[in-house]
Amino acid sequence: MMLSVAGKNIETNEQGFISNLAEWNEDFTETVAKNDGVELYNDHWELILYFRDYYDENQVCPTMHKVVRELGSKNEHFHNQKEYEKHIYKLFPSDPTHEVCKLAGLPMPQPDD
Repeated sequence: MMLSVAGKNIETNEQGFISNLAEWNEDFTETVAKNDGVELYNDHWELILYFRDYYDENQVCPTMHKVVRELGSKNEHFHNQKEYEKHIYKLFPSDPTHEVCKLAGLPMPQPDD
């Protein structure tokens, strides 16, 4: 499939994941979010950029457990990691790791063990 992003065609798979990771940019994220009916706020971008950094360092998408443990403990707005996990599910209700990886221009994540 082709997705038109800022006048450029970017190839994606049937589920909307980018085929060439090097083609990702913030316009891609904005376009995918709009197509998926997601309005992006700072909390969304924090997760998207965390996933990209994590992938750059580890060549794998982080698990939900890893995200909650890493970011939940650093976030002053939440009293515990469980509250932060609930917040993530409010941002991305169906499957946060799947949705964030897609928006971040990363491969489809492996299921959490």
